[in-house]
Amino acid sequence: MNFDLSEEQQLLKDSVERFVNDNYDLDTRQSLSKNPAGFSDTYWQTMAELGWLGVTVPEAQGGFGGNQADTMVLMEAFGQGLVLEPFFATAVLGTRAVVSGGNADLQSRLLPDVVSGSCRLGLAYAEEQSRFDLEDVITRATAQDSGFVITGHKSMVQHGGSADQLVVSTRTSGGQRDENGITLFLVDTKAEGVTVDSFPTVDGQQASEVTFENVFVHADNMLGELDRGFTLLQDIAIDGILALAAEAVGAMEILYKDTVAYTQEREQFDHSLADFQVLQHRMVDMFMEYEQCKSMLYRATLEVVQNGREAMRTVHALKYMVGKVGTFIGENAVQLHGGMGVTEELRIGHYFKRLLVIDAQFGNSDHHLSCFAG
Repeated sequence: MNFDLSEEQQLLKDSVERFVNDNYDLDTRQSLSKNPAGFSDTYWQTMAELGWLGVTVPEAQGGFGGNQADTMVLMEAFGQGLVLEPFFATAVLGTRAVVSGGNADLQSRLLPDVVSGSCRLGLAYAEEQSRFDLEDVITRATAQDSGFVITGHKSMVQHGGSADQLVVSTRTSGGQRDENGITLFLVDTKAEGVTVDSFPTVDGQQASEVTFENVFVHADNMLGELDRGFTLLQDIAIDGILALAAEAVGAMEILYKDTVAYTQEREQFDHSLADFQVLQHRMVDMFMEYEQCKSMLYRATLEVVQNGREAMRTVHALKYMVGKVGTFIGENAVQLHGGMGVTEELRIGHYFKRLLVIDAQFGNSDHHLSCFAG
């Protein structure tokens, strides 16, 4: 496998890293997280103008026509700054659903607005009882006239409060945990019967509880086929895992680099902490774990792009590593910084909290280890 970035990807990486370095110091992020929306509208429009929101949108709809590898480049750089804008919810999860499942009219109507930044998307799939099981769906869609009526509740919808449209998984037939009988719909968050209750999460981002009470959705807003939406939902989750893993790798890089810099500056017993061999060994372990996780990210991404036979198992292995390595690097970074590592004034704790939240999204490390072994 060739892990080298293309010329276009390298230019993309450089531009995103410049954006993060120029705009995302800790004080700025803390200030943005306190906004009602939880992010900057100005930065969101900048992302649109630079073409980042259309990275996986087909060229016919004004996008870049890229794939998961291009998303990986963006998300890794975003992880270095703990970017708050809803790129993940819109340009990764929502866009994959519309590109892969939307009809031609829906795509031509919606995707140009996504690229321009005037339409934000989200994915509402998790329910109170479902934990990490995508097929565990109670929210029901019942056929009526020219569409469907949706009733149910979705939990932990990332950036649901700022989304204009939500991709919603529903049960149209079968039992609660059947893979068959799941259908995805695109639902306007301002439609009658939709209630969105937003709240801040521990990592400084925003999530929502969304309730649907007899919400009518036209049949044209169906994504994919009736009763056969599980495969599409699984594909969306795979893209989500790859993007989150890339973000985590970016965050891990900052943690180990900040830790090395701190130990070189902090003195104890007339020596810098970096002079003590036992601490050197610990930081080498942090670096090695980071590099292994990054290599697994590249391998999993390329296998998905190339439709490799072992792609699903590699994605499970990647998500397992992200959880374990993220916790290892975060804990050691906090340990080597001492009590300062968990204060609000130092960014170490913020990166560690983000890594812990990433571990819980789309299945934690234990869940994916079980899937890999099974």
